[in-house]
Amino acid sequence: MNIQDEIKSQFKNEYLKARVNIHYTHNYLNGQLIDILKPFKLSPTQFNVLRILRGQYPNTSNIGLIKERMLDKNSDISRVIDRMFAKKIVNRSECKLDRRQKDIQISELGLDYLSKIDKQEKEFDDKMRHLTNDEVVQLNNLLDKIRK
Repeated sequence: MNIQDEIKSQFKNEYLKARVNIHYTHNYLNGQLIDILKPFKLSPTQFNVLRILRGQYPNTSNIGLIKERMLDKNSDISRVIDRMFAKKIVNRSECKLDRRQKDIQISELGLDYLSKIDKQEKEFDDKMRHLTNDEVVQLNNLLDKIRK
């Protein structure tokens, strides 16, 4: 269904329609992701942190590196890490090189969560399988172009 029918609205130009369409689609996809994460009691931000830490694993990471790679640059990563540590999905220790820093690493439980989520994410990706590979590449290129 096209965006005009979906939200029952007219747009003054195609640029506004595109912005609303991107925002609406983001909310749709985010809602789907939240449903996948719900059984694990994870927020999309915590999921993003876990994925970053898995990419660093078995090495540790720090707040700066995590902030740099976050999708949502406005997140308070220190508090997010505190909540994740309380859930035992990350390990946190004092940095040997700088006592003011903390070394952060995904825990075995965090890796287990991601492994289970990965299986569900494949089902999530299947919701976009009606797009050809060329269309997905084009979509990614256009979204990248918007941010340039």
